[in-house]
Amino acid sequence: MSTVDEAPAAGLPPQLSWERFWQLIDLIGGEPAVAFCATFDDGCERLSEVLAAGPVEEIIGFGERLAEALYRLDREEYGTQRAVDPSDPDEPLPLSDDGFLYARAAVVAAGRAAYERVLGEPELFAAHSFRSGESLLYVHEEAYEEATGEEWEHDTRYDYESCSNREGWPNL
Repeated sequence: MSTVDEAPAAGLPPQLSWERFWQLIDLIGGEPAVAFCATFDDGCERLSEVLAAGPVEEIIGFGERLAEALYRLDREEYGTQRAVDPSDPDEPLPLSDDGFLYARAAVVAAGRAAYERVLGEPELFAAHSFRSGESLLYVHEEAYEEATGEEWEHDTRYDYESCSNREGWPNL
């Protein structure tokens, strides 16, 4: 059975199954810690290597699913939460656009169960708010370059930059 579904419509890239996406995310080995986490970066590098060794369609499909997962978390009820520094929980800080993106990536990196819990209970997002999953954002780009010798120049169907989900930010 293929892990890449047929393209949903002409001109769109093939879609990686959600099951395969979460299997690949599991290769990271868990979400990043609050401080810089070398093991998280190592996990992202491992995932990039696995993707690079597979079909290019899987790399593109992974990039598409990652963008979609991040887009789904790009909502006001998450983005307006304050970042909670575990070393000083009494002083929450507002999230910057980059901080919000990296925290959303940390939620994805935490795996399917954590991601689905946060989607169902937005208040759980705060626990990820001081984590940075930034390295995850580049995994598919690095894998694509390794596999093809070319730079990633694909525009994903979903824009994952902070505040790009207009339905999720009705007051903007």
